[in-house]
Amino acid sequence: MEFFRIQKDIPFMKHAIVLNAISAITFVAAVVFLVIRGLNLSVEFTGGTVMEVAYEQPADLAAVRQVVESLGYADVPVQNFGSSRDVLLRLPVQVGQSSGQQSEAALAALKAQNPTVELRRSEFVGPQVGQELVEDGLKALGLVIVGIMIYLAMRFEWKYAVSAIIANLHDVIIILGFFAFFQWEFSLAVLAAVLAVLGYSVNESVVIFDRIRESFRRHRKKTTPQIIDNAITSTISRTIITHGSTQIMVLSMLLFGGPTLHYFALALTIGILFGIYSSVFVAAAIAMWLGIKREDLIKSGNKPAEADPNDPNGGAVV
Repeated sequence: MEFFRIQKDIPFMKHAIVLNAISAITFVAAVVFLVIRGLNLSVEFTGGTVMEVAYEQPADLAAVRQVVESLGYADVPVQNFGSSRDVLLRLPVQVGQSSGQQSEAALAALKAQNPTVELRRSEFVGPQVGQELVEDGLKALGLVIVGIMIYLAMRFEWKYAVSAIIANLHDVIIILGFFAFFQWEFSLAVLAAVLAVLGYSVNESVVIFDRIRESFRRHRKKTTPQIIDNAITSTISRTIITHGSTQIMVLSMLLFGGPTLHYFALALTIGILFGIYSSVFVAAAIAMWLGIKREDLIKSGNKPAEADPNDPNGGAVV
C-alpha cells in the first residue's frame, strides 16, 4: 500500500555531509550532557523505599501523588498495583532519614488525607540491588548491539553492519542526552524504551538496505549515491505509513497515559523521530562513505534482474 509515489528520486546523499554534521553536533552535545550532568536515576537504580498501601475505595492517584510531593519528593512513581485500590510508591533515599522513618512519614501524610489507607508492606531496596540493575541493563544493551551486528553482517555485509550500529548508537546516546539535559527520571521503563528503539531503528535500516540491494540489481548504470537516493525515495510512502501510525500510538501514551507512562512514551517519541532520521541520513551515508558497491551484495554468477521501464521504482518491493 502506498499513499503516493514519487516519480523522481530525491537527492538525499547530495546533502549527506551537512545532515551528518548536524547529527554529529547533536551527538557530541548529548555526550557532553551525559558526562557533565549525568542521568537522574530512579529508585530502582539508586536504592530507596518501596511502599504498598491499600484503600477501601479505588485510589485517587493524583491526590496520592500530591501528598507525596508535599513531603519533598519530586517525580516519585505512584501507580496501581494489582487493583485500583492498591497503590505502589517508590521513595528515593533521603539524607538523614532511614527507610522506616520515610515509610512512617509517608503513611502519616496519606492517613491525614484519607484515614482508610492501610500499609501492606514496606521494603528497602539497597544500593547493591540498584548496582545489579545497572550492570544487567548495560549487559542487555551490549547483547542487543552485538546481536544486531551479527544479523546485519550475515544478511548484508560488514559495511552495512557497521553503519547501522553507528546510527543506532546515535539514537541511544541522543535519547540519554535528552534525559541528562532535562534531568528527567531514568527508570527501568525508560531503559526498556531505549532497547525497543534499538530494534525499531534497525528495522528501518534493514528496509532501506534491502531496497539498496534491489536497486543495485535493477539499476546497473547508476552510481552508488544515485542507488541510495532511489532506495530511500521508493520507501518514503512506507516510512510515512509505518512511523506515522506508530508515532500516533506513542503520542497517545505520552498525552493520555498519565505520569506512570510519561517518560517511557517520551523516550519512545524521541527515539522514533531520531530513528527515522538516522536510518535515512546517518546509516545510508556512512555505508556510502565506507564504499559499498554492487559486488558486496550480488554474486557475480547471478544474472541481474531487468528493471521494468514503466515502474518508476524499478519494480522493487517495499
